[in-house]
Amino acid sequence: MTDNPAGRPPLFDLARLTRPSPWWWLPAGALLGAVTGGAYGLLRPPEFTATSSVVVVPNGGTDADRADALGFAQAYGRVATQLAVLGDAQVWAGVPVSTLRKSVDVATSPDAPMIAVSATSSSPGQAVDIANAVSRALLTQADHTKDDTGIKLERLSRALTPTEPSSASAALTALVGASAGGLLGGLALLARPRRGEDGDDTGRASVPGPAGAADAHGTLG
Repeated sequence: MTDNPAGRPPLFDLARLTRPSPWWWLPAGALLGAVTGGAYGLLRPPEFTATSSVVVVPNGGTDADRADALGFAQAYGRVATQLAVLGDAQVWAGVPVSTLRKSVDVATSPDAPMIAVSATSSSPGQAVDIANAVSRALLTQADHTKDDTGIKLERLSRALTPTEPSSASAALTALVGASAGGLLGGLALLARPRRGEDGDDTGRASVPGPAGAADAHGTLG
């Protein structure tokens, strides 16, 4: 008799116990993503956003009403980032038009004739200057055509100096990086090549050796 009859798997498979689990891709990917995202959040310079608002109202010289003001607010919102407005704004902001195009974002409301001009910069003071400069240039452009359109723009609020950065914090970028890293680790886990039942041979049918076959033949004979 043998200690391990043919076809019976061993009670302890040392190779299986020492083989690394494929699930390590998930925590490794999450950890790498968290470190990368956190480093990006720490090394990237913070950005600040300042917002100035203007409102569109009828000037009283024509039959323009609130509905017309709402439509002109959408129109002025689209032209706020064009060269005709930014060309004047660069004089007051002290930055080139290319910088204004990258830092200025204009938003309008479908329910209110209001235009919000936001500017983002690494300097809080520069963000304020850009937002106020673009709003001022927009008021100037609207003032040139108010007699024809019956619509004028009025400043609703000036941009104030931001006290906190608007860019994502290091903790948030680390969380996003961990999520992305865990997702990539899961995809790598799904795409890895598979080998039978964890790569072992216990599921294969056992074939008796020549000596065992001869003994069986003699017994039958």
